[in-house]
Amino acid sequence: MRAKKFVCCLLAMLLLVGVSFISCGNSSKAKADNELTAQDGENFKSFLDRFTSSAAFQYTRIKFPLKTPITLLADDGETEKTFPFTKEKWPLLDSETMKEERITQEEGGIYVSKFTLNEPKHKIFEAGYEESEVDLRVEFELQADGKWYVVDCYTGWYGYDLPIGELKQTIQNVKEENAAFEEVHP
Repeated sequence: MRAKKFVCCLLAMLLLVGVSFISCGNSSKAKADNELTAQDGENFKSFLDRFTSSAAFQYTRIKFPLKTPITLLADDGETEKTFPFTKEKWPLLDSETMKEERITQEEGGIYVSKFTLNEPKHKIFEAGYEESEVDLRVEFELQADGKWYVVDCYTGWYGYDLPIGELKQTIQNVKEENAAFEEVHP
């Protein structure tokens, strides 16, 4: 009977020691993952989740004016005019817009949205109909401060076919859409 108790106590102690080693290993891995993230910069997925769910945060993570200006065709149909892509023109991006997917439309078109460049410090997201011009292109860079920022964007809101005379109204429409986004995602 005494030997049985001794064996049970020994097994319990071995089990306790084993659980302790596993627990230590998990905390060491978590610590290493945190150090890796701190060393390499913030985690992109976490950044993107926060970026698409908070208007205030989104505005802080865009380098305005963006690299590429908005280019529109003048009323004469030949002359191009450029406008800096500034904060007032930015259409807030939600998680649905930034979702990677491939959707076959009833009309037969295929809408594709995905990261076309997915490097550790540089990512490009594109969306649009297959075999057509891109409707959205967002470029992200991990900056020297270890944080992700949008550094460039093309959006169908300001497509090449938008007449210059409609730019002010388009900016107003973007502001209205942004206000609705901000109500849900301040």
